[in-house]
Amino acid sequence: MNDALGPIEAPVARAVVSRPMLRLLTSMGDRTAIPFSIVFSDGSEFRHGDAPPAFTLRFRTRRAERRLAAFGHVALLEAYFEQELDVDGEFALALRAAFDAKLDYDANPLTAVCNRWHEMRFSNRTIRQAKANASYHYDLGHPFFQPWLDRVGMMYTCAYWREGTRTLEEAQTNKMDHVCRKVELKAGDSFVDVGCGFGGLLVHAWERYGALGTGINTATRQVAELRSDLERRNLADKIKLIECDFREIPGQYDKLLSIGTLEHAGRDQLQPVVRAHADALKPGGLGVIHFIGHVGDFETEYWIRKHIFPGGWIPSLSRAIECMERSGLEVLDVENLRRHYALTLDAWAERFDASFDAIQALDPVRFDEYFRRKWRTYLWSCAEMFRSPNGQTHLFQVTVSKGNLGYDYPMSRAHLYRA
Repeated sequence: MNDALGPIEAPVARAVVSRPMLRLLTSMGDRTAIPFSIVFSDGSEFRHGDAPPAFTLRFRTRRAERRLAAFGHVALLEAYFEQELDVDGEFALALRAAFDAKLDYDANPLTAVCNRWHEMRFSNRTIRQAKANASYHYDLGHPFFQPWLDRVGMMYTCAYWREGTRTLEEAQTNKMDHVCRKVELKAGDSFVDVGCGFGGLLVHAWERYGALGTGINTATRQVAELRSDLERRNLADKIKLIECDFREIPGQYDKLLSIGTLEHAGRDQLQPVVRAHADALKPGGLGVIHFIGHVGDFETEYWIRKHIFPGGWIPSLSRAIECMERSGLEVLDVENLRRHYALTLDAWAERFDASFDAIQALDPVRFDEYFRRKWRTYLWSCAEMFRSPNGQTHLFQVTVSKGNLGYDYPMSRAHLYRA
C-alpha cells in the first residue's frame, strides 16, 4: 500500500479513522492504482499514491463519517447525495477506484436487511405496485430524458458500438438494426415491443422494415407522450400502443423484441414475465430478450433500488434462460454486450452533466441538487460497473424461438453483419 500521510498522520489515526473507515481506506489503497485523497471533517487528510490525486473525497460532517460503520459504501453515496460529502476531481475515477476495491461486494448486514425490506415493500408481485415502480422512474417525462438520450429514437437501453461507430446516435441505430436482424424482421410482420419506452424501435421498425409494431408499456405518462408523438407524425394507424403490465400482453405476434424488460420483473416474478413473453409469440416465432443480468446469483444493489429503480431486480443469466426453457422457448443465441453498455452510459452521463441546467429549469424543486447527485452517480457508476474487470453485471441479448426452430433460420451470424 503506497500511502503518504505526512504530518497529519497522527490526527487521522487518533480522531477520525474508525475501524470501518480504516477498512475502506486499506481496501481502496491495496486494490487501485488510482491516486486519491480523503479530507475528513476535522481537516485531516489521507493520501494514496505519490502522484497528484485524481480525485478527493471531502467529508463535510462527522455524521457522514460515522454512518460508514452502519451502512458501508451506501453511506458514502448517500452522504454525497445529501451534500455531506463532496467529490473534487474526476468523478468517474472515484467510482472506478471503488469498483477496483470491490466496495459493491460489501456484505453489510444492515444494508442486507434494508434490501430485504425493500423487496417486501416494493415487490412487483402486484400489478398496481409494478405500475407505481415503473412510473417512479419512467414518468419523469420526455422533456427530462430528451436532452441526454440520443436524437434518433431516444433509446434508453444499451447501444451497439460496432467498429467505426462515432456517436451515440449511430450506436443506437446500430442496436435497433441488430435486434431487428436477429428476428429477421420484414415487411408485414407483426411484432410486439415489450417495454417500448419512447417508441424509437417501433418507429424504426416501421420506417426501415415495414413491420407492424405494438408497444407495451405500463408507465402512464410515457404512453401518453408517445401516443401524442405518433399522432403528430401520422403514425397512429401504423403503430399500436397498449398500456398494461408485462404479464398482460394481449394477442400473439410473429416476432417479439423485449429490450430492457426483465430487470423490472422483480425477484419473484421473473417466470411469469418470461412466460408472458412466450405466450405473446406465435408458434415458430422469433424473439430477442435483451436484459441486464448477473453472471451468478447476487443481490441487486440496495442503493440503486432505493433511489433509482424501486422493485428492480437483476436476474442471473442462468435463471433467465431456465425460465425461457420452462416457457417453451428455444435459446438460439446469447450475446454479451457488457462493454457496449459502458460506452453508452459514458455518453448519457456526459450529456446529463452538460444539460442539467436546462433540466433543472423544467422544475427546480423536483430536479434539485439532491436529484442531480443521485442521477449522475447512477449513470457514471453504472458505466464503471460495466467497465470493471471485477464486474459480475453484464448485458445479454438472448435470441429465442417459440418451440424448436426449423432449418430456415440462418446457420451462422453472418446475416447480422452484412452492409
